[in-house]
Amino acid sequence: MAASRSLTRFWEWGRKIICVGRNYADHAKELKNAVPTEPVLFLKPPSAYVKEGSPILVPTYSSNLHHEVELGVVIGKGGTAIPRQSAMDHVAGYALCLDMTARDTQDECKSKGLPWTLAKAFDTSCPVSEFVPKEKIADPGNVRIWLKVNDQLRQDGSTSQMIFSIPYLISYISEIITLEEGDLILTGTPKGVSSVQEHDELQAGIEDIVSMTFRVDRH
Repeated sequence: MAASRSLTRFWEWGRKIICVGRNYADHAKELKNAVPTEPVLFLKPPSAYVKEGSPILVPTYSSNLHHEVELGVVIGKGGTAIPRQSAMDHVAGYALCLDMTARDTQDECKSKGLPWTLAKAFDTSCPVSEFVPKEKIADPGNVRIWLKVNDQLRQDGSTSQMIFSIPYLISYISEIITLEEGDLILTGTPKGVSSVQEHDELQAGIEDIVSMTFRVDRH
């Protein structure tokens, strides 16, 4: 594989970010949403990626930006209508991700029956960690993800609480959207989402396997 296409730098060339909403029952409930019977999907563009060292920027139109910590799944082998039994063969590794959400904008979109793009797809809405090779996480269906704001623990959950498993999500998504090498799937967030302010420091981790730190800034 050419150096320019190394999966360890998927954020530089991966073509899409597919996000799963409401995949933890407690998070669905805290936002007063029904627990879904099939996955809720939305997209972020690759321009949403931001890496450590650069800030998370609050969109100019939002005054209620929320953090959502998630396990990201990096696709190593593309496919369409991937069977659940072989879905994990398509995974190259993982990344710790934040799905930054302009909650006030999202609430407005929901009330009008409009798409969530303004709430979810803005620049810096997808902070990501370094690439985590597949073998570093023995069971992605049972791993702890956590997030602190200014050293206070806000989110602390396990992927074992997910409603839809990673193999199920890969199979379901690939029936609708062909998965390609370098794509990222965000698998949902546990409860504990809350608002962040300018100058806040966010720290997040997957157990003690990988962690990352971001500062929040305004445009």
